[in-house]
Amino acid sequence: MNKHAPSLSERLADDIVEIIRSDHLEPGDLMASSRELAQRFDVTTPTVREALRRLEATGVVEFRHGSGTYVGAGFSRTLLVNPHLPRESGDSVLELAEARLVLEPPIAAAAAAVRDDDQLARLERSTVNALHPPRFDGDAPVHFHVALAAASGNTLLRETVEALLYVRSREQVEIRHRYHDRERDHAEHMEIYTAVRDRDAEAAERLTRLHLTAIRDAVAAVPRRDEER
Repeated sequence: MNKHAPSLSERLADDIVEIIRSDHLEPGDLMASSRELAQRFDVTTPTVREALRRLEATGVVEFRHGSGTYVGAGFSRTLLVNPHLPRESGDSVLELAEARLVLEPPIAAAAAAVRDDDQLARLERSTVNALHPPRFDGDAPVHFHVALAAASGNTLLRETVEALLYVRSREQVEIRHRYHDRERDHAEHMEIYTAVRDRDAEAAERLTRLHLTAIRDAVAAVPRRDEER
């Protein structure tokens, strides 16, 4: 069976990723222009742009109109998501809430057991995000539940929660519409943070389960928008 031979743009995309890695660039850092990359690799500018579009599709880079090309939030992910998935049938918002209820409470317990001071500080900073509209771009603040998973010290758990929230960003926004008590959301995040700070794994798991159960119940109580029509 013949193996697929990578195209020039595919090989170039790999080379651009290697530049990001070797230059120690981080998400949000400005990259070289398409013209500079074309000169570096001795290819045409359209070929570079095609390679960059490949990388944009998985969040490795992002284009900012009038500003340039930046390293995207997806660069450090090993779990890739398809941002162009069609809408699911059924109540995919409730499905997301139920999936998070299964996954996240034990992750919170693990975070309380092993978190370090830097992870705890990031978690504390992220508690205020409950009070603000969610964003899912390269400049978005760290989501509280992503920071919570990161505090477990397990990169794959963090990436799993992050990928889930990213690929289901529309549903996550809808969850915030159905569970719209921002002050309560913030207060519950603070309780979870305190349990993690105090290394109380049992309380961290219980509080996260109660928090996500309340979200699930609020989501289930509100009809889908297409059912209201």
